[in-house]
Amino acid sequence: MAVLHAPHPLRNHPDATRSVADLFWALAIGVIAAYAFFAALGAFSPGDVLPVTIAVAILFALWVGRAIVARRAGQSRDPRLVHARERRGF
Repeated sequence: MAVLHAPHPLRNHPDATRSVADLFWALAIGVIAAYAFFAALGAFSPGDVLPVTIAVAILFALWVGRAIVARRAGQSRDPRLVHARERRGF
């Protein structure tokens, strides 16, 4: 009996995986920014919406942790920008 082995859709397309992850983090930053904006305007008190406050705090902590890990791994620099800077002599 022959078995058909189809390629894994995300493992074989790392750009798609990276795009989905980048989209998630962009949306996370948007949610954090919207929460901070409306809290600063006084639209709500963070204590009144405690579950939302906790969720945004967890999201913010995850984002900070991701930024620290990416910084240590050297992923925060775009290779094109590094090459352009080195080409100019900076």
